[in-house]
Amino acid sequence: MADTGKIAKNLERFAQAVAAHDRENPTHTAHGIGLAHFDMERLGFDEGEEILPGITIHADSGVTGNFRVLCDGEHDEELSEAEEEAVEAIASRSVPAISPGSSPFEAH
Repeated sequence: MADTGKIAKNLERFAQAVAAHDRENPTHTAHGIGLAHFDMERLGFDEGEEILPGITIHADSGVTGNFRVLCDGEHDEELSEAEEEAVEAIASRSVPAISPGSSPFEAH
């Protein structure tokens, strides 16, 4: 059995992270915490166990000692929109192809 102090400290951190996520991303909510399988075993959590109201624990391929908030939203929306704009801007103009002249090092 894991030390109850460690479990309590982790639950507090999980609650803080979920609250911060939901405050900074009001368009979607968190539904879980992703932990490395080793950390789940060490802390005594089971896959899918509800650790906070509406928040379940899940094993992921994360690094030991770290966790991540799992949610139903897309955090890279702004990045993908910027990429789309860049692609459209590049595709909308034509650039003439220029071939390099002969090299001074080539034999003629």
